[in-house]
Amino acid sequence: YLVRHGAFAILVLLILAEVTSACQNAWTLAGVRRRDSALAAKVFDALSAPFYSFYSVVRGLLGPLFLYKMGVFYASGGAEGVIPKWVWVSWLVVVSIAIGVSILWVSNLWAEFFRERSRGRPEKKSR
Repeated sequence: YLVRHGAFAILVLLILAEVTSACQNAWTLAGVRRRDSALAAKVFDALSAPFYSFYSVVRGLLGPLFLYKMGVFYASGGAEGVIPKWVWVSWLVVVSIAIGVSILWVSNLWAEFFRERSRGRPEKKSR
């Protein structure tokens, strides 16, 4: 019964948040080691644009779309009498803030990515 009213929304939000985690973990670890390891630098450079794109789609498009649908469902009384109004309103507020922070974070990463690319980093010549 609760799956139709609250648990489904929380599970979808959890999936949307965690689907980017594996790529983010690899990207972060490579970023931490990129100054010490040529392989880590290559992995970081190779993962950056795909990771930023994937993260942008999941957290910047799918997350807000689901949040909107979740808000419409709860505001229309879809869980009336099951989930108290203060609970679903607080969910919407917390998730909205989390999505906003995610969008701000990835926007900063994109800006840094394009700034580095416009500087024209010297390429290492292979022998």
